[in-house]
Amino acid sequence: MNSNDLDGRVAVVAGGSKGAGLATARRLRQAGARVVTIARTSPETSDALFVPADLSTSEGVLTSSAAVTDLVGVPDILVHVVGGSHAPAGGYTALDDDLWAQELALNLLPAVRLDRALVPGMVTRGSGAVVHVTSVQRRMPLHDSTLAYAAAKSALTTYSKGLANEVAPAGVRVNSVAPGFIRTDGAEGLLARRMSEGGITREAALGDLMRVLGGIPLGRPAEPQEVAEVIAFLVSNRASAVTGAEHVVDGGTLRTV
Repeated sequence: MNSNDLDGRVAVVAGGSKGAGLATARRLRQAGARVVTIARTSPETSDALFVPADLSTSEGVLTSSAAVTDLVGVPDILVHVVGGSHAPAGGYTALDDDLWAQELALNLLPAVRLDRALVPGMVTRGSGAVVHVTSVQRRMPLHDSTLAYAAAKSALTTYSKGLANEVAPAGVRVNSVAPGFIRTDGAEGLLARRMSEGGITREAALGDLMRVLGGIPLGRPAEPQEVAEVIAFLVSNRASAVTGAEHVVDGGTLRTV
């Protein structure tokens, strides 16, 4: 991407303080965008355009969307990277109503609510680009450990496709990016849990997780920067005819067409 590919654009990255979100915020800035980051914890470096908020709550979305509007007006780009799983292993019987609500509140509703607050301005203006970060687990759920997460990401993918069809006539493009295993703090947490539960080494836990995923033909997890590159392409003019599409970044984990 050219260094000035996004010059003059305003981007909002929800969940942009670590992992793929932080990598995305950095990549969009590198391309010339002015980036507002929304997250519960602040990024590694001080940023005047950081909005602290818990986007898993309706109140957090309300206050952060108002802060974004005050800071930059209507954004040109909106990227949703908020997500994760805190559910225990044990399959469907280990997931009570509270855990299901928590997984949906973290992996589906932040995007739904923030879109509802910010996308209408894009529609009125007649331009914009939205990216929802989902997961390959929506097509291959891990029933023992992250079933609720996978179901929430599946719902997010369906929502993303419907939103894309609705707002495309107004010039707003909506796409989703489905990462596989990414080398993030969240992935390290999952590895630590497997190490603790199985009494195994990190290397064994990594190999076990890769096998559970069906293997990674590329032989390694993706890096956050690699996901960010795909997102940066999708929000640029180079992807001006791409909307309603899902882009997988998984090293070949998904074997089906």
